[in-house]
Amino acid sequence: MPELPEVEVVRAGLAPAAVGAAILGVSVLDERALTRHPGSGVDFEAALTGRTIRAVARRGKFLWLPLQPAGDAEGDPAREAIVGHLGMSGQLLLRAPGAEPERHERVRLGIHHPVHGELAIVFADQRTFGSLAIDELTETADAAAGGQGWGEASVPRQVAHIARDPLDPAFSDAAFRAALARKVSAIKRVLLDQTVVSGVGNIYADEALWAARIHPETPARSLSTRAVNRLLAEIRAVLVKALAEGGTSFDAQYVDVNGQAGYFAHSLNAYGRTGQACARCGSPIRRVKFMNRSSFFCPQCQRKRSS
Repeated sequence: MPELPEVEVVRAGLAPAAVGAAILGVSVLDERALTRHPGSGVDFEAALTGRTIRAVARRGKFLWLPLQPAGDAEGDPAREAIVGHLGMSGQLLLRAPGAEPERHERVRLGIHHPVHGELAIVFADQRTFGSLAIDELTETADAAAGGQGWGEASVPRQVAHIARDPLDPAFSDAAFRAALARKVSAIKRVLLDQTVVSGVGNIYADEALWAARIHPETPARSLSTRAVNRLLAEIRAVLVKALAEGGTSFDAQYVDVNGQAGYFAHSLNAYGRTGQACARCGSPIRRVKFMNRSSFFCPQCQRKRSS
């Protein structure tokens, strides 16, 4: 599933073509892509046609495109947004107008940008766990900007419960430390809880825990302040490096808006490296079952601690 770096790569690639663009028309080819939308495909198409996209924003793994209020002045606050979640295999692609349909294409938005002219934003999704929806914007609980790429203190209602991510300027290290001190759960489980910290999924949790020398099953509340600070620093370092390398692609399901794969998979130290030598100590990387998935760690460098 795409995590913060992959979604941010998509956001950054989409923004130059989408911000300030008018939506000329919408085609819903498969309503399974609208599972989080309260209306029908016809409603989705009608509600978006003629609207202008103000920004392309992200919090954690969620994207949203705030919309210019219909018939209102340009300076008025946005009240609605297109909310996107890529799920397991969702893709947001930029294509030329009239381009052939993509394999697994679900929704297409025709847009006109004042500089770049006509383009198409295509939502394709092989496994249909991703979604698009029109949602109301609500005030952020901390009165800070909603997310990356969006300066207003608002966020879609569907995203309001999602915590800020460690790269967000409004992320509170102190609140994160306090949250961990209350959690008896394993630290990896807490890192995947999007109400505690967002954007960190299975891959980057394993990579950050390896870098911080913390066993994934260590009870969160047993970590010292120094260990939590080290973990936060490693999470940020891993996410920044993955962003610089375009995210992690293991197959054709994750690509950027131009269809290009990321190459952070070549920089992985733990995830997916079962039996291979740890880059730090040479011990074989181990794999264990975790929440219907897997955890990868070095049994020598990442010793398990009790609560």
